[in-house]
Amino acid sequence: MDTNKVNLRKVAIIGCGFVGSTSAFALMQSGLFSEMVLVDANTEKAEGEALDIVHGVPLARPMKIYGGSYDDIVDAAIIIITAGANQKPGETRLDLVKKNVAIFKSIIPEIAERNCQGILLIVSNPVDILTYTALKLSGFSKDRVIGSGTVLDTSRLKHLLGHHLAVDSRSVHAFIIGEHGDSEIAAFSSANVSGIPIYEFYDLRGFYHSEEQTAEIAEQVKNSAYEIIDKKQATYYGIAMAVKRICEVILRDEKSILPLSVMMEGAYGIRDVVLSMPVVLGKDGVETQVPIGLNQDELKRLQNSAETLQEVIADIDFQ
Repeated sequence: MDTNKVNLRKVAIIGCGFVGSTSAFALMQSGLFSEMVLVDANTEKAEGEALDIVHGVPLARPMKIYGGSYDDIVDAAIIIITAGANQKPGETRLDLVKKNVAIFKSIIPEIAERNCQGILLIVSNPVDILTYTALKLSGFSKDRVIGSGTVLDTSRLKHLLGHHLAVDSRSVHAFIIGEHGDSEIAAFSSANVSGIPIYEFYDLRGFYHSEEQTAEIAEQVKNSAYEIIDKKQATYYGIAMAVKRICEVILRDEKSILPLSVMMEGAYGIRDVVLSMPVVLGKDGVETQVPIGLNQDELKRLQNSAETLQEVIADIDFQ
């Protein structure tokens, strides 16, 4: 990002529904920013959420939080977009496409017209399609238009593997890649626990049907959002923590590796589609994609995931 034109301590959130407001709350508690502007089509909603959160600032850290307009986001270091229709019970993320692409056609040009220099973080679903949409409509560099991708799915995978293997989930190194959705892939062939290949660690723990068990865990991860939506109508705490983590990596220039929605340009035979792959993330956005080892089955499923997304993209009018 152009640090001469952005306030590194300022974040903007566009969309103040469950995900946007919960992300705002998580970011207030994080201490990463000293200024946060909330923008929503319903201005009173944005102002109300800002008021509710700012009243807790005396119990946390000094911070300016307010409801605003697109004119207030110009100098934000990170612009987070959570606006969009919610995923309903029985509805897939891809079912949301037409509704949310239409919403993005009203949001992204507002950002592009103001020549915002910050990083654009897309969180709305379906995140891969909408990150692609944001890239096309904004004309911004692909390095600074990213989607939250499978950061949350990967966290879910680590949690379930850690629980199953009775080991700290932070010692589990594994990725969900591909679409943030039904065609996602758990890349078990490169997964490990502190350097020990995942299947060897299964043996170490006395589990001898590891492939069946990992397949079951991958299915649980894929269906996690549906289960939560079925039980409480929406998911927002997990993704808010994922948003906080992504912002943390950018602001601190950590160069951490996260599985984010990024434009593919030929790796694994995939191009002109956005999906999640591990990337090195820093203060300027995506520095480089990180190749990971995939077996033939995982590679084929990744390519199929890309084809699924490309079929959806082909039906979108970006004009």
